[in-house]
Amino acid sequence: MSTHHDPSTDLTTQRGEDGTLPERFEDPGHPEHHDRQGDHDPKANKRAERQVVVLFTISILGTIGAIVAYALVPPGETVGSMRLSNLLLGLGLFLGLAGIGVAAVHWAKSLMNDHEKSEERHAIRSEDSVRVKAVEALREGAKDSAIGRRGVLKGAMVTSLALFPLSIAVPLVGNIGGDWDVSRSKRTIWKRGTRLVLDPTARPIKAADVTIGSAFHVIPEGLEELDHPLNEKAKAVVLMVRMDPRDLRSEQGEGWSYDGIVAFSKICTHVGCPVALYEQQTHHILCPCHQSTFDAADGAKVVFGPAKRPLPQLPITVDDEGYLVAQDGFSEPIGPSFWERLT
Repeated sequence: MSTHHDPSTDLTTQRGEDGTLPERFEDPGHPEHHDRQGDHDPKANKRAERQVVVLFTISILGTIGAIVAYALVPPGETVGSMRLSNLLLGLGLFLGLAGIGVAAVHWAKSLMNDHEKSEERHAIRSEDSVRVKAVEALREGAKDSAIGRRGVLKGAMVTSLALFPLSIAVPLVGNIGGDWDVSRSKRTIWKRGTRLVLDPTARPIKAADVTIGSAFHVIPEGLEELDHPLNEKAKAVVLMVRMDPRDLRSEQGEGWSYDGIVAFSKICTHVGCPVALYEQQTHHILCPCHQSTFDAADGAKVVFGPAKRPLPQLPITVDDEGYLVAQDGFSEPIGPSFWERLT
């Protein structure tokens, strides 16, 4: 809808004869108020109230749905089951919170007093008489909104607000225990003698098959036989590279690499993204999330980016058949630096 422009309201047309602006401008007052349909039509007012109740009810159902999804649709061990569980949980949380938000906005726009009011600026602490009037105005507003007579609406609002925190609290309480044991993230299934196998084919790797300049994504052998292979894989993934042994500038101890082959945790020490990019000319390992860069030739020390410590190194050697195996677990806890770390 187009509006008529009044040139007299422009600052440029209100200058005095000397070209200066006036010290004060006249108060234009409030714009013309337009009544809503519900202000005169009781049926329209009641219809708006029912709409708000429906929105709060959607929030209630969304919260209940999130709790049911958490209880009946666990993540499982497959990508499909994890996707379904996250989808249902997310949908329930969305409906639970969005229902409250949209209901509050619709309530304010359609049922509450929409007359604009203003008052002159005054000291922050008003006089007692003014404070009494303010309380009276609040009471008048509550009376004007007819909140006391809208029992169903109040019930729907209180129920939705009371239930929604459960959609967050139930999963949190349900996960207290093993999943909250941060020390579990410090331990992986790597141990002495565990073979390095390719991800995802699980084929063992012979040192003779690893050429200089190559990089391999590696997991521990026997991962698929565990009860929770995806959880363990997320902690144990490794990036293995081979370079000329003469390029190695430092190691964490004797025999940590084998003939120029080094292996480091793929979990970035910044926020846990996978560091999966290797540049063979510089021997740099790059995290694509926030560009933390680690020098594979120098113990995966940080050379750029927000990461604060090197990637943990996996000490490796070969077995009697020439296959690459771990000499032990990682040199230190894997993952972001802000995780609790005990010595």
